[in-house]
Amino acid sequence: MSELTNEKTSEKTVALVTGANKGIGYEIAAGLGARGFRVGVGAREERRREDAVAKLRAAGADAFGVPLDVTDDESVAAAARLIEERAGRLDVLVNNAGIAVPPPRDLPSTLDLDEVRRLLETNVLGVIRVTNTMLPLLRRSEHPRVVNQSSHVGSLTLQTTPGSDLGGVSAAYAPTKTYLNAVTVQYAKELSGTGILINNACPGYVATDLNAFSGFLSPEQGAAVAVRLATLPDDGPTGQLFDENGVVAW
Repeated sequence: MSELTNEKTSEKTVALVTGANKGIGYEIAAGLGARGFRVGVGAREERRREDAVAKLRAAGADAFGVPLDVTDDESVAAAARLIEERAGRLDVLVNNAGIAVPPPRDLPSTLDLDEVRRLLETNVLGVIRVTNTMLPLLRRSEHPRVVNQSSHVGSLTLQTTPGSDLGGVSAAYAPTKTYLNAVTVQYAKELSGTGILINNACPGYVATDLNAFSGFLSPEQGAAVAVRLATLPDDGPTGQLFDENGVVAW
């Protein structure tokens, strides 16, 4: 896929990144912006969203704010209308927004079911909601790409491999990523032959507020996988899970 233009319209490639006001999401937006994309910064909080847009623009990126709460149907519908008004289509969707619960609240024996529902609403249902709402705009693109932000902890293969260090027990956050992985496989099957490539990214253990900044990778390093998947060529893979080293087993 051309990193700079859409062949049909000769305009900049248009991307939407959810949860793009900080952390990995911001760096994904910055990475795409540096490649000449026009980037929609999706985020709930107005001040942080606009601060992120201003920072991206100061760095030379073509960025615009998209008010977006992935858990709210009307908010997502309004975001789609805004993108249609601004660009008429969407070339790249990066479903980055996500939440977690800290240990020990993530142990299966002590789970608060309301917290589990809250994580599912954002990490899984939010991705489905946004993706389905944006699909009509993605279908107008010459080179449509969808990237879902997953995690190594969502891999059942890694979770059941003796000696794998995935940071301990996680009965709420990790299963939402496993669910997301499974949903992505089904999207890839349904969208086969449409030109829409959909893959999941494992950013690695990145220092963000999601883990109280305990990670050892920078947000910029964590964003690299998603940026790569967002710029895949037309004959690139679909329905797979990737980290910085390549394919990760589901």
